[in-house]
Amino acid sequence: MINTQVCTIDAEMPSTPPQTVSNRKVNAARKTGRPRSFDRASALGKAMLVFWKHGYEPTSIADLTTAMGIGAPSLYAAYGDKRQLFLEAVRLYAGDPAALRRTLEEAPSAAAAVRSFLTAAAVTYTGKATPPGCLLASATASVSQESIDVQHAVTQVRRHITHFISDRIARDVEHGVLPADTDAKALSGGVMAIAQGMAVLARDGLRRTELMAIAETYLRSWP
Repeated sequence: MINTQVCTIDAEMPSTPPQTVSNRKVNAARKTGRPRSFDRASALGKAMLVFWKHGYEPTSIADLTTAMGIGAPSLYAAYGDKRQLFLEAVRLYAGDPAALRRTLEEAPSAAAAVRSFLTAAAVTYTGKATPPGCLLASATASVSQESIDVQHAVTQVRRHITHFISDRIARDVEHGVLPADTDAKALSGGVMAIAQGMAVLARDGLRRTELMAIAETYLRSWP
């Protein structure tokens, strides 16, 4: 699902709380320190895989620094904190929202767009070099009250995907490709339910072919 299956809107991510004077001093001190000696983008990709595998709250700073090959001071200087690192990892995972919208709009029909969407999901959920399932489906499935804002950020990602799909379905309704009484919102919600359910089944060990069979069976019920 990396950069093909899901999208996010940066404006919808919870913003960083306003800095206090002390925070500004700390950040200024970080900026005047030694220059980074690591590849920030590569390290972010490694952090994403850790969050993907273990989830947001179970992942510790030690888990992240070990995987990223950096020390805690470098992590804080480059990314801010664990929360900000996770949100940046979600943006990396999700990719460009405009690209997803364009892909859906350019498909010959909503059904074709959804087929491509679910196929990409099945491929991503069963990648050999990545954890099974979906980062968005598992990383914040259960969090404490202290992390509820992070969970809400991931929820917003799914809502935007659903909205994009709903718009594509509505266009087919408008052009007479789908019945006039088609409920675009409910139909797009069904697509997301299937996609997220496939993610859970992938973590349970279902193979790619089995996930694709589920997607095809769902599409047979398309209006």
